[in-house]
Amino acid sequence: MTIQHRTALAVACAVFCFASLVNAADNASITLYRSDNPGLYASNGSGSIDEGYAVVREQRSVSLQSGVHDIVIGDLPNNLDAEAMALGFPGGEAKVVSQRLLLGQGANAALTGLTGSTISVLGDNGQPLASGTLLRAGDDGLVVNNTSGGTTLVRNYAAVNTGSNSFPTGSSLRLRVDASRSGDANAVLSYPTSGIGWRAAYVATLQSGSACSAQFESRASIANRSGRDWHDAKVTLIAGEPNFAKPSGPRPMMMAKAVPEGTILGGAMPEQSTLADYRSYALPAPVDLPDGSISQVPLYATRTMTCERTALYENGGNWMPPQPMLNDQFNTDNNTSITSTFRLTAFDSLPAGYLRVLTADRNGVPQFIGEGRITDTPKGADATITLGTAFDLRGNRERTSFHVDKAGRTLDEAFRITLTNTGDTARTVLVREHPNRWRQWTVTSSTTKPSNQTTDTLEFRINVPANGKATLDYAVRYTWTADDQPQS
Repeated sequence: MTIQHRTALAVACAVFCFASLVNAADNASITLYRSDNPGLYASNGSGSIDEGYAVVREQRSVSLQSGVHDIVIGDLPNNLDAEAMALGFPGGEAKVVSQRLLLGQGANAALTGLTGSTISVLGDNGQPLASGTLLRAGDDGLVVNNTSGGTTLVRNYAAVNTGSNSFPTGSSLRLRVDASRSGDANAVLSYPTSGIGWRAAYVATLQSGSACSAQFESRASIANRSGRDWHDAKVTLIAGEPNFAKPSGPRPMMMAKAVPEGTILGGAMPEQSTLADYRSYALPAPVDLPDGSISQVPLYATRTMTCERTALYENGGNWMPPQPMLNDQFNTDNNTSITSTFRLTAFDSLPAGYLRVLTADRNGVPQFIGEGRITDTPKGADATITLGTAFDLRGNRERTSFHVDKAGRTLDEAFRITLTNTGDTARTVLVREHPNRWRQWTVTSSTTKPSNQTTDTLEFRINVPANGKATLDYAVRYTWTADDQPQS
């Protein structure tokens, strides 16, 4: 394999050191933590490598020399937590004296992965400049331990030939070890890294019929922008939000979805279990996670679920004043739009992620009608998202009466809500009001009986005919005590 590069002039220097390269082994064990950062999943290739979090454990076969000497662990990700890296020898063949992380970033990122490898350095006309073990690649050139003896610093070169069919990517770890014997030994390397993470991706396809029913697909999207390829990796996904004290940890962000670049879907489902305060999903088979890829694996088998779609007309919010609010300009909101919501009840633990909702058009083709983010949802709990603004539905809210009796400590207020439907299908609209002038209130009249009433919410279900309109009139009375009386 040949790498094209150009720097400045060739010189020679003497350095008495040598490090053997330990290449990456397949079958790594990776524990992935959730990250919602949109850049990590961006399909344009410009995703952030500083987001996401994973803990990797892998075995390396190490060639030891008796006594103190250096080895290089290559093919590591770009963004590592150097303080949390650990190398151990289960057989006790050696112990680590010190370690130094060589970052595979910047203009020399490709060559950093070759540290400890045997290379040939060529000039512009193909003439050999140096041949031996690459000790360092930097802006000042390549430091090569020559096969003929001595060390060369090469500053002006055209190509580097590895003479191998494989090319280690990412960063490298140089270790000084003290070995009790010479020979091959198995080492276990563990390290946290960013640039890799996962999040849930759900698709609900609405089924035909008057009742709300949807085919529900559950997947995990895995993004790898770490600078390292993994082959046949054993992956465990962690659902939940562990605390990350360092800035490199994943930071949840509620942003727009990204488009997956590839899929590795299979038939078997992950094995779910409890991990401290979190949930874990162990994938049933090893997977390949190439650098610069977004892959998908199933979380649960596809199933048909009952659901609820609601056309919601809402005014106000849940804020409650510290004393009765008597100002006649308060609570006069008039929201004209009606939003469409989608709700389902979790059949099992649903990790946080994005839910896309589709429905068939008149030709039977599934079409996108909305998307929203759901938080971690335990089994039996509801997950609700807003699909968008209904095109054919509108609302209008006007206050029809207002009267304050300070001596009697009462306030009466009434509203008329008019709903219009220009569509060819009758609709039921959920009207949600928030009587929040004061915490003590009662409904004194309404043309439709409330379907739900709490301390700060009042709901009505109003049937609106096709190409028609419906009207809701209601009135509330607020009361307060002398201790609650607002100052004049």
